[in-house]
Amino acid sequence: MENIQITLPDGATREVPRGTTPAQIAAQISPRLAKEALVARADGELIDLSQPLDQDAKLAILTAKDPDAVQVFRHSAAHLLAAAVLELYPDVKLGVGPPIDTGFFYEFLRDHPFTPEDLEKIEAKMRELAAKDIPNERKMIPKAEALDLYRQSRQEFKCELIEEKAIEPMVSFYTTGKFIDFCRGPHIPSTGRIKAFKLMNVAGAYWKGREGNPQMQRIYAACFVEQKELDDYLHKLEEAKRRDHRKLGAELDLFSIEDEAGPGLVFWHPRGGIIRREMEDWLRAELIRRGYDLVYTPHIMLLDLWKTSGHANFYRENMFGPIEVEKADYQLKPMNCPGHILIYKSRLRSYRELPIRLAELGTVYRYERSGVLHGLMRVRGFTQDDAHIFCMPEQIEREIQDCVEFAWEVLRVFGFSDYIVELSGGDPLHPEIYAGTPEEWKRAEDALTNTLQRMNVPYKYIPGEAAFYGPKIDVKLVDAIGRPWQLSTVQFDFNLPQRFELAYVGEDGSRHQPLMVHRALWGSVERFFGVLIEHYAGAFPAWLAPVQAAVLPVSGKFSDYAQNVARQLKDAGFRIHLDDRNEKLQAKIRDAQLEKVPYMLVLGGKEAEAGTVSVRHRSKGDLGPRPLAQFIADLRLEVDSRAVS
Repeated sequence: MENIQITLPDGATREVPRGTTPAQIAAQISPRLAKEALVARADGELIDLSQPLDQDAKLAILTAKDPDAVQVFRHSAAHLLAAAVLELYPDVKLGVGPPIDTGFFYEFLRDHPFTPEDLEKIEAKMRELAAKDIPNERKMIPKAEALDLYRQSRQEFKCELIEEKAIEPMVSFYTTGKFIDFCRGPHIPSTGRIKAFKLMNVAGAYWKGREGNPQMQRIYAACFVEQKELDDYLHKLEEAKRRDHRKLGAELDLFSIEDEAGPGLVFWHPRGGIIRREMEDWLRAELIRRGYDLVYTPHIMLLDLWKTSGHANFYRENMFGPIEVEKADYQLKPMNCPGHILIYKSRLRSYRELPIRLAELGTVYRYERSGVLHGLMRVRGFTQDDAHIFCMPEQIEREIQDCVEFAWEVLRVFGFSDYIVELSGGDPLHPEIYAGTPEEWKRAEDALTNTLQRMNVPYKYIPGEAAFYGPKIDVKLVDAIGRPWQLSTVQFDFNLPQRFELAYVGEDGSRHQPLMVHRALWGSVERFFGVLIEHYAGAFPAWLAPVQAAVLPVSGKFSDYAQNVARQLKDAGFRIHLDDRNEKLQAKIRDAQLEKVPYMLVLGGKEAEAGTVSVRHRSKGDLGPRPLAQFIADLRLEVDSRAVS
């Protein structure tokens, strides 16, 4: 039998008989690899471990350490779900079942909604089938036969998929026991490895995501290769529920969204307003320190302005409808940039003025569909910490670097130490969806790339994720439980300066077009506040906390001393709550703990006599007695340094 040559990832080569499978090669390499193998990659293409190799190839045996292998594992688990559902409910119609980041889903059409009890039965059936270690086997079936197979079983969605996707006369299917599914694969060898999964919930979804199509029931599942990974994920979900900003926002009386006003519109309550004021005060002071000028622009402007900017064309689906005033159409602003451009354009600029950095905490309005609204994270009216920098070409990389360094400072001050950086570029296959020429896009992407490389910042390049007007750098912070959040962004824009015919007088006396950088560090005040709530689980550091210390007299006998202590703390500039209710001390401490007040000052006879306070911290417990002046000095240091621990 003729041999073929297999090249492994470490460069080693093996001569094996033609028709040898990746599973057999894994067994030759090591028993452990054979046991852990999930799928293989041959010449860059994922293949089944059971697929015979018929020519020389670069081969990698993939385990759970490879993200692609984990996605194959999850897709196999989705087939297991479909097999279980069909055994229990033979009349269901099958949709699609792809892997997702933490598991998979499969779509079904059924006359009755799946209940929590149904999910329990389905999960039990999945475990039963998994325990049988049923092989996943590939079959090639003629297209006509495949369509006939699905027509007989009345699986019209599968027929539709075959008609759309099957180009060759033979169609790829995978079987898992009695279950058969139209699928190009690959899959893990059998069901026996699929143990760490949990069905999570059911959600409605239109077939192919198009309104008017039948509404499917999408069963979501968490799925991992190892049980510990699943346990860690479920624990993180429970922790996320505990930290949910919507729940804590109500419990701590920070904000609300009122039905009478409309969805996606945020009402900041006094305690939330205090935190917002502290956030904005810090930001404004930092902006001024870094050479920005603060501006304010109208919430509503003529629609023609948004036609000039391109938003009326490129961004129309996300804008509210125009408002007619005196036979002219006005538009609620979805962005702050045109307003800043008009300020720049209000007079002719000189190169000596550049860079000009205009910053605004500007409220914008965007039409978000009701189905995607989510607390503070996705709203219809929000305030962006927006800035636009107008500069000369030779200044652009320095300005981008300053923006990135500013983002690092924001993360540090608000208590985030981990982050992910992404550079989003255009889609070269669809240049029609972007403004500008390919040459301009290359110049813009090069400026961002050069800056990140010069700063030695690790980043991931993502094609096709740029804004329509230019590429961007996104900084995703990672919160206390490891979740990334998209907030800070630095965007290059060569489009708007052209559209608005911006200019400056250069050193040569002629007019030149400035370059423009958009940047937002929080993304929006609302979203960043929501992330802060969840990051700190509502227990804000002292500098942000709505109440920094609660004064708790043991009884009414010490009310005068308590009022004196509270007055001195307020005079020192702290936010204080005096709890002089006729309640037991433990009840007062419990309430202060529930409100997540950083410090509780217990006052009784000893404290009144000595002029001290007995300090209790919300997480560290009893810190013992301390002179009031000392406590004031310590709290002042903690607040002024914006300590986050």
